[in-house]
Amino acid sequence: MSFAPSPDSGTKQNRIGRHERGGKIKKELTFTSNNTARLLYGDLNRNLHEVEKGIGVKITARGTHLTVSGAEHEVDLAAQTLEQLYLLIEAGYPVYSQDVAYAIHILEKSPRADLKDIFLDQVYITSRQRVISPKSLNQKSYIDGIRHHDIAFGIGPAGTGKTYLAVAMAIAAYTSHQVKSIILTRPAVEAGERLGFLPGDIAEKINPYLRPLLDALSDMLGREKAGELIEQGEIEIAPLAFMRGRTLNNAFIILDEAQNTTYEQMKMFLTRLGFNSKAVITGDITQVDLPYSQQSGLMAASRILKKTPGISFTHFNETDVVRHPLVQKIIMAYEASEKKSATKKKKTSDEC
Repeated sequence: MSFAPSPDSGTKQNRIGRHERGGKIKKELTFTSNNTARLLYGDLNRNLHEVEKGIGVKITARGTHLTVSGAEHEVDLAAQTLEQLYLLIEAGYPVYSQDVAYAIHILEKSPRADLKDIFLDQVYITSRQRVISPKSLNQKSYIDGIRHHDIAFGIGPAGTGKTYLAVAMAIAAYTSHQVKSIILTRPAVEAGERLGFLPGDIAEKINPYLRPLLDALSDMLGREKAGELIEQGEIEIAPLAFMRGRTLNNAFIILDEAQNTTYEQMKMFLTRLGFNSKAVITGDITQVDLPYSQQSGLMAASRILKKTPGISFTHFNETDVVRHPLVQKIIMAYEASEKKSATKKKKTSDEC
């Protein structure tokens, strides 16, 4: 039985064969470029091992020829992943082992997705020449939402790239002269701790709260350049309370940890937007640190503004996590535990 790639896969340069044996199948892939195949395989076949581990197949490599063995749907997913990664490398994208994991997650969830549309959507190139691009369908949707809307919300768990991509978009807009300044803000709410009095001037007092934003800036611009722009006022770092009464023109504004804004604070922030400005609001509604008596401004805004033209909402989930693989498992475990606890409470309430 022969197997031909789908017309939209763009892999006509590869020859693929397929053999079935008692529920298990073997699929053969032959690539035309030895150098591209070598980059696809990775150092010591690291990328191939990632595919084997991530999908549960067996891959045998001989030069430009690969044999993929396993259950039919797993072999198909592995072959599609390898084919699309090969095309990415041909297009000049440097594929690393973590990209293999992202590719598997994307194609497992959306088999008709085109990795080139996602991975080649260049957002910014850092001072270390590292290309920042989306790594999941939701990240791609988030980037597009920021590009095409003046207000964009990114809501989801930790590690999904909400803040990092927002900072990348802000720097890209600033360096291309689309805006004149970047404003980074965050509610100064302690995460379940009492830190007490913090020494220093206002910048030193709020820096601990804004550290994730500062880290992202330093990673992309370099610590020296980031510090220089902050000193010049081109990048402004301020607590959310300092936004009151201002009109923010020609600026890219990021409100991070927005789940810890109150209803009034969120309304105040959203009405600060001036001409030629963009605002990106990020947060995780599962990690609200406000007192129980206060409503989260992010939760209220997502309900009130969800159908408002000119505002985009992107909701991330555990499959978008781009940190250590264990982070995704931790998030899923906590979600399962919280659902179980909520079900148990409801059952107890019903019995009463």
